[in-house]
Amino acid sequence: MALELKNVTKKFGTYTAVNDLSISIPENEMFGFLGGNGAGKTTTFRMILGILGSTEGSITWEGKPIDYSTSPQIGYLPEERGLYPKLKVKDQLVYLARLRGMEKKAALKELEYWLERFKVPEYMDKKVEELSKGNQQKIQFISAVLHKPKLLILDEPFSGLDPVNVELLKSAVLELKRNGTTIVFSSHRMEHVEEMCQYLCIMHKGSPVVHGSLKDIKRSFGKKNVTIHADFNLSHLIRYPGVLKLKETAEGVSLQIEGEEIAEKILKDIVGQGFIRKFALEEPSLNDIFIEKVGASLE
Repeated sequence: MALELKNVTKKFGTYTAVNDLSISIPENEMFGFLGGNGAGKTTTFRMILGILGSTEGSITWEGKPIDYSTSPQIGYLPEERGLYPKLKVKDQLVYLARLRGMEKKAALKELEYWLERFKVPEYMDKKVEELSKGNQQKIQFISAVLHKPKLLILDEPFSGLDPVNVELLKSAVLELKRNGTTIVFSSHRMEHVEEMCQYLCIMHKGSPVVHGSLKDIKRSFGKKNVTIHADFNLSHLIRYPGVLKLKETAEGVSLQIEGEEIAEKILKDIVGQGFIRKFALEEPSLNDIFIEKVGASLE
């Protein structure tokens, strides 16, 4: 395993921010941390980076403890952005890359590649304060990846970006993964984690509530969703044995059911009642699982 957390606990006085967290993150994988505000995601990241020491437990990267010698291999995009507003993009990013052991020439070449990739080559000589928030975020992301880290930690990388820039950043992250970077990112946007990660951990109040591979988590949840679009009223299905939840939509209903055999029974029972445009059995979404496990929706 590339990154290993064993029984990691972090206390601030009497407050426990992270409680007995054990996770193994495979090499070249993308691992998602999910949780509401105060779940312990950022504290965990700061411990992985060595910014905070853990109260108990151990954290290793490729079998070794994380310290100054490992920092050139790690990239970090913090949730609270922290670039110098008065400095030019070029001066700032080359300086940060050199701190991580990169030659100036190599850093400039890499910077040119990324600015081109994000369709903003003209920002090379602009001051950070002259850029919009979304574009500042692109620059902050470049600063985290410029030195080609083996481990990349992204704290809420997509927050505050418009849909076009979210796609741009997502494709960049996926390209880094394909090229061998191990990526850990946090989000409270379930669909991003669902789309990009094979492994994840849902945290709540400092403790891991669910963790493992997305496939296994969905399978063990057991429940399924059914979407029905029909020309007749379906609201009575809430009383149907095995139906746990019903939500009316503009075109019909979406149900949460105990298992797929319930879907079969429902279909047999409604088939003669009128025209059914759609009847789809789906895996539970990560949002369903999160709400159930954490007990409250974030949205």
